[in-house]
Amino acid sequence: MHKMRIAVVLLLGLLALPVLAQDKPADTMQIVREKIQADKKLLVAANMGLTEKEAQAFWPVYESYQKDLGLLNGRMLVLIQDFANNYQAMTDDAARKLVGEYLAIEGDRVKLKQSYLPKLRQALPEKKVARYLQIENKIEAVIRYELAEKIPLVK
Repeated sequence: MHKMRIAVVLLLGLLALPVLAQDKPADTMQIVREKIQADKKLLVAANMGLTEKEAQAFWPVYESYQKDLGLLNGRMLVLIQDFANNYQAMTDDAARKLVGEYLAIEGDRVKLKQSYLPKLRQALPEKKVARYLQIENKIEAVIRYELAEKIPLVK
């Protein structure tokens, strides 16, 4: 679990960097993003115990899921940036928009997981599907905890 926490903190860095380092060159951000994605993939690989046949079926599904998940995480980054920009002078209208977008992202996150479940089930036995979803959920939980710790309540 210690390795997972380290990897998740790195993933959290991916979420925070665009907010904190807006004047950094795009290629630096891309390098950091690729490094974090590679670290996450290593973390998943180390915890899945895949056979060669399972790995051949699983990794393309994983890559596709991560790409789609990245789009959701990008939306969440925009939401966090909007919150940061409006935090000092939050209006009811801005708060309404933030809440609406947050709930839309969360709904889309559930839909994404549901849409990938049949693909995962084709690639892996059910227990390994459950294991993979646990790994993703643990990573998500640590990121959410770290974000909750750092993002202040609306004034």
